[in-house]
Amino acid sequence: MGKIGGSAEIEIEAPIEAVYEVAADAEGAIRWQPEIELAECLERDADGNQLVVHIESETAVKRIKSTLRYAYRPATEITWTQDDGDLKAVVGSWRFEDLGGRTRATYELEVDPGRILGMAMRGPVVDALRGKMVDTMPAKLKAFVEA
Repeated sequence: MGKIGGSAEIEIEAPIEAVYEVAADAEGAIRWQPEIELAECLERDADGNQLVVHIESETAVKRIKSTLRYAYRPATEITWTQDDGDLKAVVGSWRFEDLGGRTRATYELEVDPGRILGMAMRGPVVDALRGKMVDTMPAKLKAFVEA
C-alpha cells in the first residue's frame, strides 16, 4: 500500500482573512470536520498560533491518533507535518488566494499509512479515505465559513 493523498480546491464567498482564521484553528476543526473526535492544542507560539495539536479521527479502519506540527503564513498558507502518531507520515497544507471578497481555498494532503495499516487499507477503503481526507475538505470549510 502506498501513500494516500491529493488536492482539492473551492471558492468560498468570504474574505481571505475569515477563511484563514477558521482553517488556522486546528482545535476548532472539530466543529466542521465530523470525523475528528478530539483536537487538543499542546503548544502555542507567542502570537497564539497553534503549533502542536493532538488529533484523533475516526476512519473506516480504526481511530487514528496524530500529533501535528503547524506553520503559518498569514493569511495565505497553513502547513503541517506529523510529529508522532499511528501513521507513518502526514504532510498537508491549506493555501488561500484573495479573489476580492471571495477566497480560493486549496487543500493538499499526503498520508503514508505505513505497512501495518496499509495492509488493512485496500481498494474501496482507500477511495473512501481519500474522499474523506481530501476531496470533501474544501466543501466542509466552505459550508462552515459561509454559514
